[in-house]
Amino acid sequence: MSLAPFHLAIPVHDLAAARHFYGEVFGCAEGRSSAQWVDFDFFGHQLVIHEAPKMAYQEAAHSNPVDGHDVPVPHFGVVLGWDDWQRLADRLQARGTRFVIEPHVRFEGQVGEQATLFLLDPCGNALEFKAFRDIGQLFAK
Repeated sequence: MSLAPFHLAIPVHDLAAARHFYGEVFGCAEGRSSAQWVDFDFFGHQLVIHEAPKMAYQEAAHSNPVDGHDVPVPHFGVVLGWDDWQRLADRLQARGTRFVIEPHVRFEGQVGEQATLFLLDPCGNALEFKAFRDIGQLFAK
């Protein structure tokens, strides 16, 4: 499966904290920047953090139930390979990351079984990282 990189711009009310989070916690390479925004290579995709006032969803996230967990909405993230996901989960746990939903396997033994974890950036943007043992299950019903 060949994918084109996506571009996502998100609001952050603390540019310095968000820059540290994406650059240091995730190890994303920084691209262009200005005093109000920063581009990152986010696992091969272009993520841009833009300084903006705090949004309502960053104060108190809405959630929907999924497989026994309250999944924050909105959220974004990346589907990684299984081993890459495990390395990321290990890295985040070693750094003492506070998770919204701890790393685990959901829909275990069912169609769409996946490893997943959720966390918030310092500005309240929710991120999900997931992996499938069988990437063919990505859109399976």
